[in-house]
Amino acid sequence: MSTSTDFPSTHRFPPPSSAAALLGQARACVRAADRAVTPADRFTTAYLAALRAAGAVLALRGRPVRGRAEPTSAWALLPGLAPELREWAWYFASCSPARAALRMGAVRRVDPRSADDLVRQAGQFTELVDGIVREGGS
Repeated sequence: MSTSTDFPSTHRFPPPSSAAALLGQARACVRAADRAVTPADRFTTAYLAALRAAGAVLALRGRPVRGRAEPTSAWALLPGLAPELREWAWYFASCSPARAALRMGAVRRVDPRSADDLVRQAGQFTELVDGIVREGGS
């Protein structure tokens, strides 16, 4: 028997455990953000969910080659490894200043509607990443 008939090309390998773990954490954060009471808690937890989902994609597809190893955000790295997620990366990057302000105690920076929007977007993004992880990153 040839190996091509023994192992069809449609066989998919499970994602790396780090990608699966990050995706699980992202799902848990989306649920926690949905239950959170204050807009600040909803926003920061939803942002963390999106960040962990992005981390799952980065873990799955590897790190892009860069000239210098200076730290950079997941939102800057994501479009290089997952061009189909470019607009999502831009959206979540635009939320980064508000998240930073919240971490510094500026809880009035986020209103209920923007927190609700981010919770919804983080949930959609996590579902999209779930599909990518299930497909094996291709």
